[in-house]
Amino acid sequence: MARYTKSVCRQCRREGLKLFLKGDRCYTEKCALERREYAPGQHGQLRKTKPTEFGVQLREKQKVREIYGILEKQFRKTFYKAERLQGIAGDNLIKLLESRLDNLIYRLGFANSRREARLLVTQKHFMVNNKKVNIPSAFLKPGDVISVREKSQKMARILGAVDAAQRRGIPEWLDFDREKFSGVVRSLPSRDQITTPINENLIVEYYSK
Repeated sequence: MARYTKSVCRQCRREGLKLFLKGDRCYTEKCALERREYAPGQHGQLRKTKPTEFGVQLREKQKVREIYGILEKQFRKTFYKAERLQGIAGDNLIKLLESRLDNLIYRLGFANSRREARLLVTQKHFMVNNKKVNIPSAFLKPGDVISVREKSQKMARILGAVDAAQRRGIPEWLDFDREKFSGVVRSLPSRDQITTPINENLIVEYYSK
């Protein structure tokens, strides 16, 4: 599958806010947005024109895609799945994105970023309900247990991520057990439990055209 291969810091600068795509580095003065608060490219420092309504909707959709590291085709499929579920489409979309395996591993602190979480999943370092899983986009449900495989529990990358996770904290809708290197999905998050700056209504409007 195709992936974004350029510097992910360019994405943060394009959106004008921290998307926390490089893990612990985003909390330090080395963060690219801290040093260059303008958009990337040779015209990044020029005054921008007022965006159109469509442009605002598109930019919000692109921002959420970049936060969760999802390509357009997969993101669109996730939105249409959210539309078919009972409830508000925007809220359902956020819940589906948060219930992805790669996101849950990041939220539990086993990886410094969602990008790193995807890599670790494809390398089969994790288990779900005691079964090996290597699909980062797998949707989990309340009660599912994520654990680090025994032979992977001493990996410096995972140990470092667990220590760094204390800075951002573990969401209250997840249970984390440091001793067992495991976590449980207590429930899917409610909208007010997601602090990421997202306006899902703009995304709904974008796909409703």
